[in-house]
Amino acid sequence: MRDALGTPGDRSLLDAGAGDGTLAAAWSAAGWGVTACEPEASMRAVSRRWHPAIEPLDGALPDLPFDDGAFDVVVANFVLNHVASPRASAAELRRVSRGTVVATTWTMSPSWLWAEITERAGLEPFVGTKLPAAEDFERTPDGFAGMLRDAGLEPVTVAEHLWTWNARPEALWASVEGGVAGAGALYAGLGADDRRRFRAAFDLVVEERRTGGVLPLEHRAAIAVGAAV
Repeated sequence: MRDALGTPGDRSLLDAGAGDGTLAAAWSAAGWGVTACEPEASMRAVSRRWHPAIEPLDGALPDLPFDDGAFDVVVANFVLNHVASPRASAAELRRVSRGTVVATTWTMSPSWLWAEITERAGLEPFVGTKLPAAEDFERTPDGFAGMLRDAGLEPVTVAEHLWTWNARPEALWASVEGGVAGAGALYAGLGADDRRRFRAAFDLVVEERRTGGVLPLEHRAAIAVGAAV
Protein backbone atom coordinates (compact mmCIF):
# COMPACT_ATOMS: atom_id res chain seq x y z
CA MET A 1 0.00 0.00 0.00
CA ARG A 2 2.83 2.35 0.89
CA ASP A 3 4.60 1.62 -2.39
CA ALA A 4 1.40 2.28 -4.35
CA LEU A 5 0.88 5.71 -2.77
CA GLY A 6 4.47 6.96 -2.84
CA THR A 7 5.72 9.78 -0.63
CA PRO A 8 3.08 11.72 1.29
CA GLY A 9 4.25 15.27 0.66
CA ASP A 10 1.53 17.46 2.14
CA ARG A 11 -1.31 15.09 1.22
CA SER A 12 -4.18 14.09 3.50
CA LEU A 13 -5.24 10.48 4.10
CA LEU A 14 -8.41 8.93 5.52
CA ASP A 15 -8.14 5.50 7.11
CA ALA A 16 -11.73 4.23 6.89
CA GLY A 17 -12.45 1.39 9.29
CA ALA A 18 -9.26 2.15 11.23
CA GLY A 19 -9.82 -0.46 13.94
CA ASP A 20 -7.25 -0.20 16.74
CA GLY A 21 -5.38 2.57 14.90
CA THR A 22 -2.23 0.59 14.08
CA LEU A 23 -2.30 1.37 10.37
CA ALA A 24 -3.36 5.00 10.91
CA ALA A 25 -0.41 5.45 13.26
CA ALA A 26 1.95 3.96 10.67
CA TRP A 27 0.63 6.35 7.99
CA SER A 28 1.04 9.25 10.38
CA ALA A 29 4.62 8.25 11.22
CA ALA A 30 5.35 8.13 7.48
CA GLY A 31 4.34 11.79 7.16
CA TRP A 32 0.72 11.69 6.02
CA GLY A 33 -1.93 14.03 7.41
CA VAL A 34 -4.11 11.25 8.83
CA THR A 35 -7.78 11.15 9.77
CA ALA A 36 -8.94 7.85 11.29
CA CYS A 37 -12.59 6.78 11.17
CA GLU A 38 -13.95 3.75 13.04
CA PRO A 39 -17.58 2.84 13.89
CA GLU A 40 -16.88 0.50 16.83
CA ALA A 41 -16.57 2.36 20.13
CA SER A 42 -14.41 -0.30 21.81
CA MET A 43 -11.92 -0.15 18.94
CA ARG A 44 -11.78 3.64 19.14
CA ALA A 45 -11.01 3.29 22.84
CA VAL A 46 -8.13 0.93 22.12
CA SER A 47 -6.85 3.27 19.41
CA ARG A 48 -6.84 6.23 21.82
CA ARG A 49 -4.96 4.17 24.40
CA TRP A 50 -2.35 2.82 21.98
CA HIS A 51 -2.02 5.83 19.67
CA PRO A 52 -3.03 8.94 21.65
CA ALA A 53 -1.72 11.33 18.98
CA ILE A 54 -4.56 10.27 16.64
CA GLU A 55 -8.17 10.95 17.63
CA PRO A 56 -10.40 8.43 15.83
CA LEU A 57 -13.76 9.72 14.63
CA ASP A 58 -17.04 7.82 14.77
CA GLY A 59 -18.23 6.92 11.29
CA ALA A 60 -19.35 3.86 9.39
CA LEU A 61 -19.51 2.89 5.75
CA PRO A 62 -21.44 3.45 3.58
CA ASP A 63 -22.25 6.87 5.15
CA LEU A 64 -19.06 8.66 6.16
CA PRO A 65 -19.31 12.08 7.87
CA PHE A 66 -17.12 13.91 5.34
CA ASP A 67 -17.65 16.21 2.37
CA ASP A 68 -17.16 15.13 -1.22
CA GLY A 69 -13.48 14.98 -2.12
CA ALA A 70 -12.37 15.73 1.44
CA PHE A 71 -9.13 13.72 1.24
CA ASP A 72 -6.28 13.23 -1.20
CA VAL A 73 -6.16 9.51 -0.42
CA VAL A 74 -8.65 7.12 1.17
CA VAL A 75 -7.56 3.74 2.52
CA ALA A 76 -9.81 0.83 3.54
CA ASN A 77 -7.76 -2.11 4.78
CA PHE A 78 -9.78 -5.37 4.94
CA VAL A 79 -12.99 -3.40 5.35
CA LEU A 80 -15.04 -3.97 2.18
CA ASN A 81 -15.12 -7.73 2.85
CA HIS A 82 -16.81 -7.13 6.23
CA VAL A 83 -19.46 -4.48 5.58
CA ALA A 84 -23.10 -5.23 4.79
CA SER A 85 -23.00 -3.12 1.61
CA PRO A 86 -19.58 -3.49 -0.07
CA ARG A 87 -20.61 -1.87 -3.35
CA ALA A 88 -22.26 1.13 -1.70
CA SER A 89 -19.26 1.37 0.63
CA ALA A 90 -16.81 1.36 -2.28
CA ALA A 91 -18.79 4.18 -3.89
CA GLU A 92 -18.58 6.09 -0.60
CA LEU A 93 -14.79 5.70 -0.53
CA ARG A 94 -14.69 7.17 -4.04
CA ARG A 95 -16.98 10.03 -2.99
CA VAL A 96 -14.76 11.30 -0.16
CA SER A 97 -11.52 10.97 -2.14
CA ARG A 98 -10.31 13.61 -4.57
CA GLY A 99 -7.44 11.45 -5.74
CA THR A 100 -6.79 7.81 -4.91
CA VAL A 101 -8.56 4.95 -3.14
CA VAL A 102 -6.60 1.96 -1.86
CA ALA A 103 -8.55 -1.07 -0.63
CA THR A 104 -7.68 -4.62 0.34
CA THR A 105 -9.67 -7.83 0.68
CA TRP A 106 -8.99 -11.46 1.39
CA THR A 107 -8.81 -13.81 -1.56
CA MET A 108 -7.95 -16.67 0.82
CA SER A 109 -8.17 -16.35 4.60
CA PRO A 110 -7.68 -19.07 7.27
CA SER A 111 -11.36 -20.05 6.97
CA TRP A 112 -10.17 -23.26 5.26
CA LEU A 113 -8.51 -24.31 8.53
CA TRP A 114 -11.71 -23.91 10.55
CA ALA A 115 -13.73 -25.70 7.86
CA GLU A 116 -11.39 -28.70 8.15
CA ILE A 117 -11.62 -28.66 11.95
CA THR A 118 -15.41 -28.45 11.84
CA GLU A 119 -15.57 -31.39 9.43
CA ARG A 120 -13.20 -33.46 11.57
CA ALA A 121 -15.41 -32.77 14.59
CA GLY A 122 -18.49 -33.97 12.70
CA LEU A 123 -20.27 -30.65 13.17
CA GLU A 124 -22.41 -28.57 10.86
CA PRO A 125 -20.41 -25.60 9.50
CA PHE A 126 -21.23 -22.07 10.52
CA VAL A 127 -23.24 -20.24 7.86
CA GLY A 128 -23.19 -16.49 8.22
CA THR A 129 -25.57 -13.98 6.71
CA LYS A 130 -25.14 -13.93 2.96
CA LEU A 131 -24.92 -10.65 1.11
CA PRO A 132 -27.65 -9.80 -1.39
CA ALA A 133 -26.58 -10.72 -4.91
CA ALA A 134 -26.63 -7.07 -5.93
CA GLU A 135 -24.04 -6.23 -3.24
CA ASP A 136 -21.78 -9.28 -3.35
CA PHE A 137 -18.60 -9.65 -5.41
CA GLU A 138 -16.28 -12.49 -6.36
CA ARG A 139 -13.37 -12.84 -3.93
CA THR A 140 -10.71 -12.82 -6.65
CA PRO A 141 -8.44 -10.02 -7.91
CA ASP A 142 -10.61 -9.63 -11.02
CA GLY A 143 -13.83 -9.73 -9.02
CA PHE A 144 -12.53 -7.11 -6.60
CA ALA A 145 -11.36 -4.86 -9.43
CA GLY A 146 -14.69 -5.17 -11.20
CA MET A 147 -16.63 -4.20 -8.08
CA LEU A 148 -14.46 -1.11 -7.59
CA ARG A 149 -14.87 -0.08 -11.22
CA ASP A 150 -18.62 -0.44 -10.85
CA ALA A 151 -18.32 1.98 -7.89
CA GLY A 152 -16.78 4.63 -10.17
CA LEU A 153 -13.06 4.08 -9.66
CA GLU A 154 -11.10 4.13 -12.92
CA PRO A 155 -8.50 2.98 -13.65
CA VAL A 156 -8.11 0.20 -11.08
CA THR A 157 -5.01 -1.95 -10.68
CA VAL A 158 -4.97 -5.01 -8.43
CA ALA A 159 -2.05 -7.07 -7.16
CA GLU A 160 -2.43 -10.32 -5.25
CA HIS A 161 -0.02 -11.00 -2.40
CA LEU A 162 0.69 -14.40 -0.84
CA TRP A 163 2.33 -15.01 2.52
CA THR A 164 2.49 -17.53 5.34
CA TRP A 165 1.45 -16.54 8.84
CA ASN A 166 3.19 -18.67 11.43
CA ALA A 167 0.42 -18.59 14.00
CA ARG A 168 0.67 -19.70 17.59
CA PRO A 169 -2.01 -22.36 18.23
CA GLU A 170 -2.84 -20.87 21.65
CA ALA A 171 -3.58 -17.50 20.00
CA LEU A 172 -5.85 -19.18 17.46
CA TRP A 173 -7.74 -20.96 20.20
CA ALA A 174 -8.07 -17.74 22.19
CA SER A 175 -9.74 -16.18 19.14
CA VAL A 176 -12.25 -19.04 19.03
CA GLU A 177 -13.10 -18.70 22.71
CA GLY A 178 -13.34 -14.94 22.21
CA GLY A 179 -16.00 -15.35 19.52
CA VAL A 180 -13.89 -14.06 16.64
CA ALA A 181 -15.16 -14.57 13.07
CA GLY A 182 -17.11 -17.61 11.88
CA ALA A 183 -15.21 -20.13 13.99
CA GLY A 184 -15.87 -18.11 17.13
CA ALA A 185 -19.55 -17.74 16.26
CA LEU A 186 -19.85 -21.47 15.67
CA TYR A 187 -18.12 -22.32 18.96
CA ALA A 188 -20.27 -19.88 20.92
CA GLY A 189 -23.40 -21.71 19.81
CA LEU A 190 -22.18 -25.22 20.70
CA GLY A 191 -23.11 -27.26 23.73
CA ALA A 192 -20.48 -28.70 26.08
CA ASP A 193 -20.10 -32.04 24.25
CA ASP A 194 -19.76 -30.43 20.84
CA ARG A 195 -17.25 -27.94 22.23
CA ARG A 196 -15.11 -30.84 23.43
CA ARG A 197 -15.33 -32.43 19.97
CA PHE A 198 -14.36 -29.14 18.32
CA ARG A 199 -11.37 -28.72 20.66
CA ALA A 200 -10.25 -32.31 20.07
CA ALA A 201 -10.41 -31.77 16.29
CA PHE A 202 -8.48 -28.52 16.66
CA ASP A 203 -5.73 -30.26 18.65
CA LEU A 204 -5.55 -33.06 16.07
CA VAL A 205 -5.23 -30.68 13.11
CA VAL A 206 -2.64 -28.58 14.93
CA GLU A 207 -0.58 -31.68 15.72
CA GLU A 208 -0.67 -32.76 12.07
CA ARG A 209 0.18 -29.36 10.61
CA ARG A 210 2.38 -27.59 13.14
CA THR A 211 6.04 -26.85 12.48
CA GLY A 212 7.84 -26.48 15.76
CA GLY A 213 5.68 -24.27 17.95
CA VAL A 214 3.69 -22.59 15.16
CA LEU A 215 1.01 -23.43 12.62
CA PRO A 216 1.88 -22.21 9.09
CA LEU A 217 -1.24 -20.71 7.51
CA GLU A 218 -1.23 -19.59 3.89
CA HIS A 219 -2.96 -16.27 3.15
CA ARG A 220 -3.77 -14.42 -0.04
CA ALA A 221 -4.99 -10.85 -0.31
CA ALA A 222 -5.77 -8.44 -3.13
CA ILE A 223 -4.56 -4.83 -2.95
CA ALA A 224 -6.44 -2.50 -5.28
CA VAL A 225 -5.50 1.06 -6.23
CA GLY A 226 -8.12 3.14 -7.99
CA ALA A 227 -8.57 6.74 -9.10
CA ALA A 228 -11.61 8.68 -7.91
CA VAL A 229 -13.22 10.19 -10.99
